[in-house]
Amino acid sequence: MTLSRRGCRHPLSIAPMMDHSDRHFRFFQRQLSRRSLVYTEMITTGALLHGDRDRFLAFDEREKPVALQLGGDDSRDLAACARMAWEAGFDEVNLNVGCPSERVQKGRFGVCLMADPERVAEAVDAMRRAVPIPVTVKHRIGFDDLDRYEDMERFVTQVAAAGCDRFAVHARKAWLSGLDPKQNREIPPLRYDDVYRLKATRADLWIEINGGIRSLAAAAEHLERVDGVMVGRVAYEDPFRLAGADQRLYGEAGAGPSRDEVIAAMADYLGARPPEVPAGRVLRHLLGLMAGCPGARRWRRTLSEGMHRPGAGVGVLQAARDGVPREVLEARPGAPS
Repeated sequence: MTLSRRGCRHPLSIAPMMDHSDRHFRFFQRQLSRRSLVYTEMITTGALLHGDRDRFLAFDEREKPVALQLGGDDSRDLAACARMAWEAGFDEVNLNVGCPSERVQKGRFGVCLMADPERVAEAVDAMRRAVPIPVTVKHRIGFDDLDRYEDMERFVTQVAAAGCDRFAVHARKAWLSGLDPKQNREIPPLRYDDVYRLKATRADLWIEINGGIRSLAAAAEHLERVDGVMVGRVAYEDPFRLAGADQRLYGEAGAGPSRDEVIAAMADYLGARPPEVPAGRVLRHLLGLMAGCPGARRWRRTLSEGMHRPGAGVGVLQAARDGVPREVLEARPGAPS
């Protein structure tokens, strides 16, 4: 992996997910992979400039490497917020040009900005001038009728000319009318070939593929054609699928962590949390840890019923663990052969 202003290149990253990618989720993900890049939720420039910036910018050093994703369209505001991110210690700033939510549409940013590559290029240039850390862009292959491969390539070309050399591409278009954000993650067909073609055309850029990737095996296949893979919902719904990432995708020796080791680390984290942080804010991220395994239903039920009770804490996690078979707790993802 190359070190430069581009930063350390990551074969795997965990996508920014609204209502999920908080600091507790990021710490949990770090127990599964020490090397993958994790993101904040999308934070709007208005929230940082006029809201509780300390809360939005807070993170634990043990989460690193971590990127802050920004939503906005004003280059001066984005530059100011990028500087806040750098000063707070983030490793990267990413501009959201992919979100199709109604709130984002009203603000005329997110995926709408694919129709205005000059504005995105201006924003990227301003952010790069403001900070020494990487400035990257996450976008879709298009939206509505602006969805030809040539439209995406034109967008990337103009933004790359402003100095962005890393693009995370969600391989689905978005429909701004008729589909909500959840449907836009599932209904438009995946067009992986468009992302592969972009990488073949722009070999000078770091191209990362996103959308519908639910295993390390699938990630490894994509890495034959592109530079990086971004995974989203699987990291929340079935997170242990990613536990061997450092071995399979980064070449580390040995085997990945066991679920029991992950639980032990999260128990320490939960026990050391500030008193104003309810246990449920941490434990909700662990509900999928046993997905597909014997004892999964009991695990989810014990956490769900206990995490919101007064005084909930490490005991709830321990009680959930006690309902899982030892062989599930101790299993490790094997190193690649």
